[in-house]
Amino acid sequence: MKHVVIIGNGISGITAARHIRKASNFKITVISAESEHFWSRTALMYIYMGHMKYEHTKPYEDWFWKKNKIELMHDYVSSINFKEKKLRLAKGENISYDSLVLATGSKPNKFNWPGQDAKGVCTMVSLQDLENIQKYTTNISKAVVVGGGLIGVEMAEMLHSKSIKTTFLVREEKFWRNTLPYQEADLVGRHISKHQIDLRLSTELKEIVTDDREQVKAVITSSGETIECEFVGITTGVHPNIELVKDSALSTNKGILVNQFLQTNIPDVYAIGDCAEQIEPIANRPSIEQVWYTGKIMGETVAQTICRSPKAYQPGPWYNSAKFFDIEYQTYGHVPHIAQPHENRFYWEHPSGNKAMHFCFHHKTNAFLGVNTFGIRLRHNLLDSWLRKPTSIQQVIENLKAANFDPEFFASYEKEITEQFNQQYPELKVKPHKRKRIAGIF
Repeated sequence: MKHVVIIGNGISGITAARHIRKASNFKITVISAESEHFWSRTALMYIYMGHMKYEHTKPYEDWFWKKNKIELMHDYVSSINFKEKKLRLAKGENISYDSLVLATGSKPNKFNWPGQDAKGVCTMVSLQDLENIQKYTTNISKAVVVGGGLIGVEMAEMLHSKSIKTTFLVREEKFWRNTLPYQEADLVGRHISKHQIDLRLSTELKEIVTDDREQVKAVITSSGETIECEFVGITTGVHPNIELVKDSALSTNKGILVNQFLQTNIPDVYAIGDCAEQIEPIANRPSIEQVWYTGKIMGETVAQTICRSPKAYQPGPWYNSAKFFDIEYQTYGHVPHIAQPHENRFYWEHPSGNKAMHFCFHHKTNAFLGVNTFGIRLRHNLLDSWLRKPTSIQQVIENLKAANFDPEFFASYEKEITEQFNQQYPELKVKPHKRKRIAGIF
């Protein structure tokens, strides 16, 4: 019987295991050193804040794996012999495979700051990270978060929930400016500050200062300022975890190099998820995609290839979502942080400063290219269909009400958005929406 071994039990590895089981009777083994069972990594902050427990983050009951004949091994792979198709585990066991799937995820970035390995310095990627954060933030009053991305906001919110005074160091002139256009970057920055987070823009970490017990006591910034603290959260992004294979015959760059079928240069070896790097990236998409839904699609894709129905990786239009404290964020298609020559832009922001939409469309054809939305949830299936087939910006604006996913008793803003669009682009004027009044709310 063919034996498929998967290293990594995140969304990519487990999705691959599930779909291989659906399509075959192969023997499946999933190996992970982090946890015994698959769990939702996006729930780390909610476990810390007390909204959930670890067992609540497991999408499947513990009996699911045995019932579906998926063997789980809680161990670390110390080496791989690709020629003999064997793995060596840290506990001493050797395992043979017929097909190997590398789903080893990513590792936090660190930049050799003095003191970065001190007690009280934590990243936030794994369960072990969560345990350390819980350990080092108990009964403290001051913390510093370094790095202005999505994980940084999550950690700031976590610390804020425990009434820990938090300073947030962001090297860009606006929050997440390397991803967001300046309007949205400014909106999110204001919102973070409203939650009593001391947001320091254009500020980098220079050094972490420790006491005689090698415990964090302060940080020194790029401007020479000393900020006292008892905890430092490092959230400066991640990189593919390729430590296990980087000095092997497997072709690597920043990640493990794969073709459109997620195959590596070694027969019967595949890479998926955060650790995989596309040799030929799909148009307008990065070569390394470290997003939950792309990892899931890669798992589904590689399962078909392993089960002898080869399928190329086709993730469709770009999509992502996140939360900045209580503002939900979605992005569909492409709204680059710097406007491109072929684009027109339309930005609408509510006077409250916590709702906004930013549309991108082709300046000649008026084809809809993408949208960022803050505080207004949109229907994924509708936005996805608008991006897959030629759709004009006029069609999008005219049908915003149909795309609104918010519950019935939420206020809607399609009328205001349409009116402002018509003012900015009178040559593209669309039919105004009727204002809907519900229970006294406009």
